[in-house]
Amino acid sequence: MAIEEIVLLNAAGEAIGTAPKATSHHRDTPYHLAFSCYVVDDEGRVLITRRALDKATFPGVWTNTCCGHPAPGEGLRAAVTRRLGDELGLSVTELTLVLPEFDYRATAADGVVEHERCPVVRARWTGGEPRPNPEEVAEAQWRTWEECLELAEDPNASPWYRMQMAQLAPLGLPAQWPAADLSLLPPALSW
Repeated sequence: MAIEEIVLLNAAGEAIGTAPKATSHHRDTPYHLAFSCYVVDDEGRVLITRRALDKATFPGVWTNTCCGHPAPGEGLRAAVTRRLGDELGLSVTELTLVLPEFDYRATAADGVVEHERCPVVRARWTGGEPRPNPEEVAEAQWRTWEECLELAEDPNASPWYRMQMAQLAPLGLPAQWPAADLSLLPPALSW
């Protein structure tokens, strides 16, 4: 089985190396590449997930549909598609870059740190019920946009979800989020 690697970044978002994902998340996690995805259905609902209770970082928190780390050399579209399949058994269409410059640093209750450049993508659901992988996702629920905004006030929501909601809320309903300029992605990541 191959070792999953993350892409390490400098402050300008340029790749400066790779590291094994499993051993990179700790109290001094290096700045690295990630992404977040929000899957939206035709009714404007968003698929919200609760992370598996045995996840190494931020177990059991409610968050966006899917998060992940692009593999070295993997484009954002491919990474999002791969992780949605791995975590939820979902196929999607119309991937749209929404927040290309989102980054954050957050510390979990156990002291483990996330420190990521984490572009945010919206995807359109093509049908088929989510099939959560229990190693990744404890629960998955379709929620209205109003319910998503309310979740941002809940301490059981992930810190990145709360920070992303602060930037997404002014953009209006998820189906109306404008496409961002692809040139704003970090240099280490292609579309």
